[in-house]
Amino acid sequence: QVQLVESGGGLVQAGGSLRLSCAVSGRTFSSYVIGWVRQAPGKEREFVAAISWSGDSTDYTDSVKGRFTISRDNAKNTVYLQMNSLKPEDTAVYYCAARFEFRNKYDYWGQGTQVTVSS
Repeated sequence: QVQLVESGGGLVQAGGSLRLSCAVSGRTFSSYVIGWVRQAPGKEREFVAAISWSGDSTDYTDSVKGRFTISRDNAKNTVYLQMNSLKPEDTAVYYCAARFEFRNKYDYWGQGTQVTVSS
């Protein structure tokens, strides 16, 4: 079982930065991938970024490459999404999610945190 608690959302001006945090807990999760998925009103959920709990594997959707950085702190059981050069089109509810490394389906989800980019 994996539990995810998100924080860090808020309102920011275009060009600004924001860091989202995802606190991960559970019996075991060393073989899991932690990802960020976002959903804007009226749109389907969109994959943003993911990182393996162990190892160096990361993945990003094209629209955020060079602007967003996903990272982890294993000692703190936390995954971060550093978002720089934010654009209004980044406005969405951002969800932290977890999946087993050999699955394509995210089985565990956080509650979501709102990111709003103005201008």
